[in-house]
Amino acid sequence: MDRLFLDANILFSAAYRSDGGLRRLWEIPGIQLITSTYAEEEARRNLETSVQHAALSELLRHVKVLIFRPGSSLLPSGLELPDNDRPILEGAIFSQATHLLTGDMKAFGVYYGRTLAGVLILPPATYLRGHR
Repeated sequence: MDRLFLDANILFSAAYRSDGGLRRLWEIPGIQLITSTYAEEEARRNLETSVQHAALSELLRHVKVLIFRPGSSLLPSGLELPDNDRPILEGAIFSQATHLLTGDMKAFGVYYGRTLAGVLILPPATYLRGHR
């Protein structure tokens, strides 16, 4: 079973646009969606309307939200990530996710298609193409 850790930008985009393609992630049978309170809070901070906040709350009803303290030594040595993106990968590793889905090309683009500490990092479109 795929265990997908969702970055804040995935949560944000799915809540922001109810007709967006990212909502397909919630329809794939046999997967587990995971995120962290860190990612949830970042997504929530960036949403603008009460409708979007309600949409995020509804989506999160179907996502396992982890509570953990970032800053552990879970990250591989030599990893180059901005400080604010490190907790995202840490959460994916901590949760034993099979995949980290992120649209953050700037921070994670160099790692797309690579497996770090057991977690395959992909943009969501790549993952969704395999689940049509």
